[in-house]
Amino acid sequence: MSSIKKTAFTATITWLGRVETGDTGIRSVPLQHIDATYEGFFGEKHAGLTRPSCVRVKQMHPEGTDIRNARQFSILSEEELALIAADLGLESVDPCWLGATMIVSGIPDFTHIPPSTRLQTAAGTALVIDMHNQPCQYPAMEIETDRPGHGKGFIAAARGRRGVTAWVERTGPLAVGDTMDVYVPDQRPWLRLDAALSPKARVMR
Repeated sequence: MSSIKKTAFTATITWLGRVETGDTGIRSVPLQHIDATYEGFFGEKHAGLTRPSCVRVKQMHPEGTDIRNARQFSILSEEELALIAADLGLESVDPCWLGATMIVSGIPDFTHIPPSTRLQTAAGTALVIDMHNQPCQYPAMEIETDRPGHGKGFIAAARGRRGVTAWVERTGPLAVGDTMDVYVPDQRPWLRLDAALSPKARVMR
């Protein structure tokens, strides 16, 4: 019996990008296609089988510790970007400001999709979602550079809408316009989740 179940939802890739290796900021540049490898994809700042641990996992690993890289991709939804833009008083949010790797459309409540969900193209290329991506100050700085006065509200506007991080399970091509099937783990939510999370963490959800 399969432990991963195909859903009726499909995602369409509407944008691809890359944060250039060596870039000191998070601004990404748009692409039309990429070749996903087990390390992510060539020339991306966040590529690699491992990465230095960051503040997101500081309770487990001292910052800078070498850990498995589950943050090869930063994926956001077009629908949630529109909500962020509305809250910021902008006509749109440029994915480049967010250091995005991929923008998809078609999945409701995308940021809260279950960890370990798979996104797979018709060619077989598959990404595994690690967890939601919390908003931080770096996109706010990029927004403020291009649209002064609009960046300061980013963290509040993006809370619960910042998308997810993901890693490559099966290599292959990805292109703007590709559709991706959505597969979720065949298990119910953990009944003790609310009790396990701190009050602050529950607010962040």
